[in-house]
Amino acid sequence: MPKLKSHSGAKKRFSRTATGKLSYRKVGRRHIMVHKGSKRLRSLRKSGYVSDTLMEQMNRMLPYA
Repeated sequence: MPKLKSHSGAKKRFSRTATGKLSYRKVGRRHIMVHKGSKRLRSLRKSGYVSDTLMEQMNRMLPYA
């Protein structure tokens, strides 16, 4: 059986946690921060986690992560 290829974009953006979840950095923190509220920027600091409904698709994209 040949090896499976990982999705190049996904492996740059997602990392597996110790419990097996996938974490990622939230979007919207690059520029034009002046117009965004403090509460919004504070929540964007935290890392996001992939929902259970998308985990099957993500596991297909990242078979060895």
